[in-house]
Amino acid sequence: MVKEQYDIGGMTCSACSARIEKVVSKLEGVQSVSVNLLKNSMSVSYDKSAVSDAQIIKRISDIGFSASLQKQKATKVQVRGEKASDPAAAEMQKMKMRLIVSAVFAIPLFYLAMGHMLEWPLPSILTGMHNSMIFAFTQFLLALPIIVVGNRFFKVGFKNLVKLSPNMDSLIALGSGAAFAYGIYAIYRLSWGFSIDDMDVVHAASMNLYFESAGIILTLITLGKYFEARAKSRTSDAITKLMDLAPKTAVVLRDGAEQEISVEEVISGDILIVKAGDSIAVDGVIVEGTSSVDESAITGESLPVEKQPGNKVTGGTINKTGYFKMQATAVGENTTLAKIIQLVDEATSSKAPIAKLADKISGVFVPVVILIALAVGAIWMLMGNSFEFALAITISVLVISCPCALGLATPTAIMVGTGRGAANGILVKSAESLEVAHGIDTVVLDKTGTVTEGKPVVTDIVAVGVEEEHLLQVAASLEKMSGHPLADPIIAKANDCGLELLDISEYELLVGQGIKGILHQKTVFAGNIKLMHNYGVDLGEYALQGDKYAKEGKTPLYFAESDKLLGIIAVADVVKPTSKDAIEKLTNMGIDVIMLTGDNAKTADAIRDQVGLKKVIAEVLPEDKEREVRALQDSGHKVAMVGDGINDAPALARANVGIAIGAGTDVAIESADIVLMKSDLMDVPTAISLSRAVMRNIKQNLFWAFIYNIIGIPIAAGVFYLAFGLLLNPMIAAAAMSFSSVSVVSNALRLRFFTAK
Repeated sequence: MVKEQYDIGGMTCSACSARIEKVVSKLEGVQSVSVNLLKNSMSVSYDKSAVSDAQIIKRISDIGFSASLQKQKATKVQVRGEKASDPAAAEMQKMKMRLIVSAVFAIPLFYLAMGHMLEWPLPSILTGMHNSMIFAFTQFLLALPIIVVGNRFFKVGFKNLVKLSPNMDSLIALGSGAAFAYGIYAIYRLSWGFSIDDMDVVHAASMNLYFESAGIILTLITLGKYFEARAKSRTSDAITKLMDLAPKTAVVLRDGAEQEISVEEVISGDILIVKAGDSIAVDGVIVEGTSSVDESAITGESLPVEKQPGNKVTGGTINKTGYFKMQATAVGENTTLAKIIQLVDEATSSKAPIAKLADKISGVFVPVVILIALAVGAIWMLMGNSFEFALAITISVLVISCPCALGLATPTAIMVGTGRGAANGILVKSAESLEVAHGIDTVVLDKTGTVTEGKPVVTDIVAVGVEEEHLLQVAASLEKMSGHPLADPIIAKANDCGLELLDISEYELLVGQGIKGILHQKTVFAGNIKLMHNYGVDLGEYALQGDKYAKEGKTPLYFAESDKLLGIIAVADVVKPTSKDAIEKLTNMGIDVIMLTGDNAKTADAIRDQVGLKKVIAEVLPEDKEREVRALQDSGHKVAMVGDGINDAPALARANVGIAIGAGTDVAIESADIVLMKSDLMDVPTAISLSRAVMRNIKQNLFWAFIYNIIGIPIAAGVFYLAFGLLLNPMIAAAAMSFSSVSVVSNALRLRFFTAK
């Protein structure tokens, strides 16, 4: 069984991707198929002995789409550099130009068409019965560029219709095409009216122009397509930023000399030199020296980890302090960073389990309407009526079934909903993610920077026999020499208190214990409980106090002068003020909340107790986070992942909806579907509530879009003509269609008043 990736061309909506999946899955030997509409790609697992690449590509081609096997990608970390040409970005630019051209002509077209009805001022050359031909032909000329620039809707729509796989483009093509065609027909009738000097015909024809319907439909749909193309152009940014984590060069010890070489030239077994501040190039083991390594990009651990000979180090992490030599054990595509990149790529290529309701209905609705229109026209002709009479009824059925309201039902609600979200600091990156979010039943939270502030601060100061200010002054004076990450919050606290830092002499780093130095001719110490014991400092009851801080997820630092304890300063990554309320609100919404973290179990349990969580999973690596999310999905859950770090990127991409904290890394933001710009966890329940409101609105819109068709199609077909002489002409049919659009847009605008409950 092999798994291959294919590039797919010609897809425009979820009906297209659904049809491709259905057709390919029926091929013998195919185990699974996943089509990603956003990336125009398809992943297929199949038995090569039963079906070939060529057969799969031919089958896709047979139903009207193009397909090609993706070229094998180079090692992810090795393809860093300039970004290759992006087809999605090019498509976005083309769609933007189409939108601009369409809007330039649609605005005057709408003004002209509606001007006489709303008594807007119009040039005299466009008013009056004698200028009807100028009035009609001007509308035709304004609508024509919109039709030309939007020709892809007609090409794709009718192509899929011929292939018996109608989609939204088919609806757009039929609706706008019918309106435009009837407008041209009306011009001919108008000309004929003038030729026979029949002003009644002229008046009727000039009032039955539908060029504005065709133009406005295409313009609004193009607007939605532009936003879709813009979302597609951003899909590769997350992987690009992940690649940038790996340094371009590494310092290698060869033949007894240091050489700076390209990372691609590093081989397993090489000895690398890593200085303070350098990024670690590849995975390996320290063979000489000590250091403090910031592994937050990989593990999510907020505090740097002390490293000694024999300890493993990971490529993409940062050497904060110290100097060491390491032996490379994993290079290229085998590094942890490369595997994370692969996870993100695979996750973004997978398909979210959502189907657009309008596309599902359109697969049945379009052929049914066409059959009804043709059948009705044929019946009226068989009953002895003229071709013109039958044609008018046929067009009336098509016009009243115009998909304008159906096409507007989803994008208008999405646009208003995303606009309302942006006003509240919730940036929704795609319409699909807003739709998917309404079904979320499980929220997975990262700890560091999401539930907590993401940086350590001083939480407790316990002075023993001295003033707090004196303890803090001595502590900060010592810590300023260390460069240790835990020193930063202590120094910051001293600065906030306006304390002057003192000079320390004979400074010494005690590996694995702490630091010491001379202050006022006395030895002062800073470090852990082991350091205190080794230098005979009696902790007494304060040892229990330190244990208490540790159980609360804090890091206790002991300070002593000679053999006398000066006190304890506890440092911790504190919980954000709104985290507890946000978790409680999610729980009240019927959503399960789980916290995943790379921190140790003791710290995780302490955070759990503070915020009221029921479940936490600690000491997990990035692939573990992604695996946990996938396991939840496999068990039938719709999962939202909330995180802020690079280490969260695979899980963010894998989740049904990835939610990034705005203050987090660029990679997390690019991997996510929703970004919380205010970095407030309370915006998570707000985003889900907004999604639910939008989905309710969409279903209401679809109801209104179809109720007019259900009522109008029989009337347009002439069911009341024989009994009551009532016949729905195309003008009234268009008015009904327009009213359905107005009702849909008005309903969507109600979302502007959305507030989180």
